This record gives sequence, structure tokens and C-alpha cells, in this order.
Amino acid sequence: MWSVDEHLADVLAAVRPLEPIELQLLDAQGCVLVEDVTVPVALPPFDNSSMDGYAVRTADVQGAGEEFPAVLTVIGDVAAGSGELPAVGPGQAARIMTGAPLPPGAEAVVPVEWTDGGTGGGAAAAMAPASAAPEGAGGEVRVYRPAQARAHVRARGSDVQAGDLALAAGTVLGPSQIALLAAIGRATVRVRPRPRVVVLSTGSELVQPGEALAAGAIYDSNSFALAAAARDAGAIAYRVGAVADDAETLKAAIEDQLVRADLLVTTGGVSVGAYDVVKEALSSISTAPDEPDAGRMDFRKLAMQPGKPQGFGTIGPDHTPLLALPGNPVSSYVSFELFVRPAIRALMGLPDVSRPSVRAVLKADEALGSPAGRRQFLRGAYDADSGTVSPVGGSGSHLIAALAHADALMVVPEDVTSVEPGSELDVIPLG
Repeated sequence: MWSVDEHLADVLAAVRPLEPIELQLLDAQGCVLVEDVTVPVALPPFDNSSMDGYAVRTADVQGAGEEFPAVLTVIGDVAAGSGELPAVGPGQAARIMTGAPLPPGAEAVVPVEWTDGGTGGGAAAAMAPASAAPEGAGGEVRVYRPAQARAHVRARGSDVQAGDLALAAGTVLGPSQIALLAAIGRATVRVRPRPRVVVLSTGSELVQPGEALAAGAIYDSNSFALAAAARDAGAIAYRVGAVADDAETLKAAIEDQLVRADLLVTTGGVSVGAYDVVKEALSSISTAPDEPDAGRMDFRKLAMQPGKPQGFGTIGPDHTPLLALPGNPVSSYVSFELFVRPAIRALMGLPDVSRPSVRAVLKADEALGSPAGRRQFLRGAYDADSGTVSPVGGSGSHLIAALAHADALMVVPEDVTSVEPGSELDVIPLG
């Protein structure tokens, strides 16, 4: 038997990060940067207002109050995007909008709520729209509070300075990183693309959800679970409908998918039954005499539970990695977490390919049993606040409902056959 660690090492040794490409920003979401990005211009690129109000000189509003407001002459509007700016002189103010450049001569911004808004009345709640009240850009404004220098002013370069490191190579691009790239003027970025993962389930008994169940049939859940898990890991997932237990049909389906796959995942048909055709189909692909570069497949038994039967190799002219997982739903999902997810993240060029584990105290009514010589993965509910984990469902590899209510895998080492309540064990959170 192979150990879990040996099998994972074999998988990762055959997986190489995808070649970098240049992508538009939104197309790069979820991808990994392959180069440092520096800031070409300061952000913000100019001093600007953080409030709707009036740009003023601090000396002109010093000592202003409700009883004795400062009365200033309004010389015009400064809207966001304004190019030509009015100069603010002694006794003057410019009506200014959030994000607009601070005009020359002005030292601070007083919010409109600190003024009468040019109405001649009491404190204003807001400015009148410029289109409806153009006279607001002129006349006088009463200011009821003083302002310190640079009040409500966003300084040039207060976010980032030109030449600063914006994002380091290895960063996964999410919404906030894409926002930063756009803010500094980057339209494209060089990244490793998201891997394309094709998922095929096998079994003549499988029916697609939404269709009627015939006698002896079950719904295909594995391909949906694995495609969703691949997306969650960062891949672009393609789910192929269930393929019947026929080696030639399966071989043709796999060969058809090679053109759009960076990684292939099959589920089912890797055990020792008479109708476990995955080994037959994949062996014929990898050992085709007329295709010497078709790759190779290896089917092996792992010292783990669930998920003992596993297949791995490369197929096709591009030596596309293929992981053949067992067909029981829990076995399939656990195998994905341990082997396929790390392969996807290795294709993305990420250094940390496996989920981190934590130590937790077993909270249970009785001891957990585990077969000698096997690393067991049991479903659990992990409570980070208390540092405890509780079993969810039994150990059966067909218990999908228990899997749906679990948020962690409890790991029992190969040399441990019983874990008593209150004992510590490794836990892999799945969130």
C-alpha cells in the first residue's frame, strides 16, 4: 500500500504551474500574480476633498460660530473631475464636492452641514443640485464652525506613493486587489490562469438530477460535488454527465475532454469489480501502442479510510494529469480534498497547496475506533471558539447527509486505533 503522503507527493511531482498569460482585470479574478506590481502614480494623484462643502482659507473661518458666522464670497463650483480650478483668495470660498481637487489658495474644507449652504438661513442639511440652483455657485455662504488646516482633505499619495509595491507576486487577485490595480491604471495583469478541471462520473446506475429514477438507479451527486469543490479551490470546472460502464465509451469521453482540460478527475470504477471500467479505459489510453507519448496511469491502494482505491497518471499528448477517485460519495470528496485540491493549487502556482490543520479536543460520547495501519478521515463539526470537534454521522463512505452537515475532517493516524473523548487530534477545517 501507498501512504497518503506518498501518493500526494507523487501527484504534486507531476503537476507543474500553468504558464503565465496577460489577462484583462476582470478575467484575472481568482488568478495568481506572477510579477510584482508597482505604483506608477501616487494615489490619490492630487489633494482632494473628502466631503461636500466649501473650500476655504483657515484664517477666514477662525473663530466662526453660531452667533458670529464667517461670511464668505462664493466664487464658483469645484466638481469631481474639474480641470480648471478657481483660486480661493482672502474672504472667499469655493463650493466643492467629494473627490474634487482642492483649489489653489484653499487650506481646508468645511462640510456643508457647518454652513447655511448659501441660503441665508440656518445650518444646511445638503447642497441644492447645481442644475436646479446654479446660483449656489455664487453669492455668500455663512460658516458656523472653524476648520483646522487640511481638515477634510485627502492628501496626494496618502494611499500609496509612486514607486510603492502595490501587490507582490503570488497574490491571489480578489475584488479588492482588482480595485487597486484599476485605481493605479492597470488594464491588464500577468497571471497564471485558473486551471480548467474536467469532472466525469462513471456508472450505468447514475441518473441526472431532475430525471425520473428507474429501478436500481441513483442520482449522480459526485460530479456536482467535485465540480463545486474544484470551483471552490479556484479552478474553472466543467462537469460531464455520467458515463456508462463501458470502457470504449469512457475512453472516448475522456479523449474528447482533453482539449479543454488542465486536469481531469474521474469518480467511480477504480476498485476491483467486474464493471469497474475506469482502469480498463485509462490503461488503454496511457499504453496506446500508436501513441508513445500518451502518458501512463497507475492504480494503487492507499493506507487510508475512506478512499483506499486511487488512480493517478498523465494521459494524452500534453501529459494532462488525471486523478481517478473512488465512487462512494464520501470517499470521492475526501480524496478530492487530500489530492485534487492540492493539484489545482499547484497548477495555480500557490506555495501552500493543502488546507492547514489545527489541533482540537474530541467532544464525543464514546471513543472513535480506527483500523490499524490506515489513516482515517472522519467527518466532524469544529468549534474554533472552544477548540473542540464533534463527530458528524458514522464512518460509512455513502453517508452524504452527514457530509453536508460537517465542516471539518478529523484525522486519526495510522498507528492509532482508538481516540478517547477529551483527547486531542488533528482537524482539517473545510471552510
